[in-house]
Amino acid sequence: MPEMSDDMDEPQTGRQRLLAALTRPGSRGQLTAAILLAVVGFAGVVQVQSTEENDVYAGARQEDLIQLLNSLGLASQRAENEIAELEQTRSSLRNNTDSRRAALEQARQEANVLGILAGTLPAVGPGVLITVEDPTGGVGTNQLLDGLEELRDAGAEAIEINDTVRVVAQTSLQQGDDGGIVVDGQLLTPPYTIEAIGDSHTLADSLDIPGGFTDGIEEVGGNVVVKELTTVEVTTTRDPTQPEYAEPVETE
Repeated sequence: MPEMSDDMDEPQTGRQRLLAALTRPGSRGQLTAAILLAVVGFAGVVQVQSTEENDVYAGARQEDLIQLLNSLGLASQRAENEIAELEQTRSSLRNNTDSRRAALEQARQEANVLGILAGTLPAVGPGVLITVEDPTGGVGTNQLLDGLEELRDAGAEAIEINDTVRVVAQTSLQQGDDGGIVVDGQLLTPPYTIEAIGDSHTLADSLDIPGGFTDGIEEVGGNVVVKELTTVEVTTTRDPTQPEYAEPVETE
């Protein structure tokens, strides 16, 4: 029987068994040991770094720590100030946007009002429909002008004649050469239809006062029919005219 070596008689230590596992080809223990060593090494590096950082603060003087805290406090204060400025800027921009939106809305409303009064925009609303019959040809500019003035005085906001001419402040009337009435250069013939937007009852009453529009038409052989309507559409518009002499006054 062969003699056994002394090494076989001696028990192996843990380090020897680990070394044998690492050097054995294809061993599962070799892989496991490698992983364990990697984990232990990583933990050791982290512990060393943490210890070094703690040692830095632990060995710092009280003055250095106070200065560090002051620096952190100042940085925090600067950050808070920047946040406050940004919030204030955001609020200012939001307020400016709201102000611009309100100004635009007000300007739009004013433009609509001026457009209706100037005749550059169509209009719709309650009002009256007036039909003037003239079988004898006696209705002229005087009678029609009286009716337009009475409607304006009663608060008419938009007036249209024969679905053709929009009546505005600059509207002119003159007698036609062969009958009819020329309104702003357009010859209109009877029956004359006048549509006016405003308080329908007030407009109708203004035309029926003694010695007013209705009486004047009847005196020359004509006839007037006034209908109060909940909806009157004035669709004729005029092109805006540029003032020749007047200029707007700038206000502060």
